[in-house]
Amino acid sequence: MSQTERIEQSASAYAAAGVDVDANDRLIPRYRDLAHTATRPEQLGDVGAFSGLFELSGYERPVLAASTDGVGTKVMLASLAGRLEGVGHDLVNHCVNDILCVGAAPLFFLDYLAANELSEDDKVAVVSGVASACRESGIALLGGETADMPDLYPAGHFDLAGTIVGVVERGREITGASIAAGDVVLGLPSNGLHTNGYSLARQAFALRPEDGSWADRQTRLDRFEPDLDEKLADSLLRPHVSYWPALRGCLDRIKGIAHITGGGIAGNIERVLPDNVRVLLDSSCWAEPPVFELIRNRAELSTAEMYRVFNMGLGMAVVVSAEDADVMVDEIEDASRIGEVLTGDSSVSGRVAIMRAGRVV
Repeated sequence: MSQTERIEQSASAYAAAGVDVDANDRLIPRYRDLAHTATRPEQLGDVGAFSGLFELSGYERPVLAASTDGVGTKVMLASLAGRLEGVGHDLVNHCVNDILCVGAAPLFFLDYLAANELSEDDKVAVVSGVASACRESGIALLGGETADMPDLYPAGHFDLAGTIVGVVERGREITGASIAAGDVVLGLPSNGLHTNGYSLARQAFALRPEDGSWADRQTRLDRFEPDLDEKLADSLLRPHVSYWPALRGCLDRIKGIAHITGGGIAGNIERVLPDNVRVLLDSSCWAEPPVFELIRNRAELSTAEMYRVFNMGLGMAVVVSAEDADVMVDEIEDASRIGEVLTGDSSVSGRVAIMRAGRVV
């Protein structure tokens, strides 16, 4: 048997085991084309090497900020709806927001896509969303990995994760350490669930694998919901908002930023508070997208649990001094005053209180 025949036989055996090497080889130039749409001048080399290279310049004392995250079970709804590009936006924007919390500007991104029997076009759709979101935020898509995982994932299913690296000048990091009583909390709205709480949302709307056939669940997801004034899929799959464009120009006047993700509003704001303060928020100061009320009713959840799981319409909380608050509200698109910082005690749990209809949630 010739060397060529042995290679072909080996590739055929690997494909039979669930990993198509030839298909992956075909994907590389398609991925490279997508990556070429999201580049920066500091990027060295091309996609496809064993590692990506990025020249850091323009900073006197650069501090790198890095974050890794995923999209969670939202990918299962994206598969049901056949809307795979959106989860790429979700992934990048979520990671951008995370490093934004320390005042870092995003530099480059790497994605990881693991799947079983996902078509080449579907893989490209996912990565296309990643590249598009990178391009919108001025980030270089420096590379990534696609892994076929037979037996680990059910056929047609996938998972998506990514790593972002950004930079902030030493001494200009946003840590929350200077937050003091008398400061004001501003809120930036979410457009829905973003990328958290989907396991509970899928249960509420009977969209889990145990809730029926693929076709039945597709029908439920595609159903028009009068309470939402749109299809359920439109509400649940709206991409995560990136707050980088809104906040990038005013970071020097911000004392603390909390990205409202898993753990809800209180849990995430507490992460940026110094020990000697607490926060009081008024939920009437921001709009709650109707999808949350629908989830609450369908799953028969308490208000307290809703606020522990979901962002409830608040995507970012930003702490500023009282003298800067009015100007910042005017400068930051869609920002509003949502609360105040008070003297607190680190020994007391629950240092973020949320008022709703005159009562603490």
